[in-house]
Amino acid sequence: MGLKVGIQLFSVRRSLKKEPFQTLEKIAKAGYKYIEAANHDALDDDGVGFGVSSREMRKALNDFGLSIVGCHVNPLTIERLPAILDYHQEIGNKQIGCDIEFYPYRDMDYLLRRCEFFNQVGELCKERGMRYYYHNHYQEFQKFDDKSVYEIIMENTDPNLVFIEMDTYWIMRGGEDPIKLMEKYKDRLVLLHQKDFPKESPQPIVMYNGIIDANREITYPLFEETKNPLCFIEVGTGIMPIQEIINTAAKAPNLEYILLEQDHTQLNEIESIQQSMKGFQKYTGVEKK
Repeated sequence: MGLKVGIQLFSVRRSLKKEPFQTLEKIAKAGYKYIEAANHDALDDDGVGFGVSSREMRKALNDFGLSIVGCHVNPLTIERLPAILDYHQEIGNKQIGCDIEFYPYRDMDYLLRRCEFFNQVGELCKERGMRYYYHNHYQEFQKFDDKSVYEIIMENTDPNLVFIEMDTYWIMRGGEDPIKLMEKYKDRLVLLHQKDFPKESPQPIVMYNGIIDANREITYPLFEETKNPLCFIEVGTGIMPIQEIINTAAKAPNLEYILLEQDHTQLNEIESIQQSMKGFQKYTGVEKK
């Protein structure tokens, strides 16, 4: 059948802020059937991040023929988790994920405490018949001696409680091979993020090659400051080995969805996601719209 092509709503965040329901309709018209939300206001918003009730969201999904397959929750706290899980169960979402994490470099105690927190979140999700997953950026590929932060997370979280959503772009920009990492952790892989890197770019591919010191503590402001918008391009127009990524993803037993996440674009957001959908359709191993 092939991987199902979906979209992380962060790709159209400006459009959603202006006109949420019209934007969901445009997403559906572009050929996307599966969405992952991004709630960056989880202290106040139980849901998908743009202030709509579960009833309104469920109706919109039904009206536009969309299914929700995940949601980033930020900040993620134990206290807020019951209300958030209630909302997502009401709209048919079976899994939530970690949005972005920043670790003080060389603070292993903090990292291990976060791993225990992830296990706790995973257990609470499992009790509801849901799943919790971890999403990476490039900072997880900083190292404590000979191990990356990512490896330490994988080793210190329960594979039955903490699953993973790999962002192949950020793995590559962290200096790792996304193909090899997908093969290594294929049993825990439940969602895949895909974007593309331009043939001509103002930065080298690997962030640690002259952009930022691999030993430096990476904070959110620093992450935003060093993330160049010109280093993102629509799927199928750059240099990432997307066909090989899809071929490898097909071997992951728990993976159904490959999701566009367009952090930045030089196009209109809707034009950008339309172009990426056309790009996805060029590859074998994906479900055709």
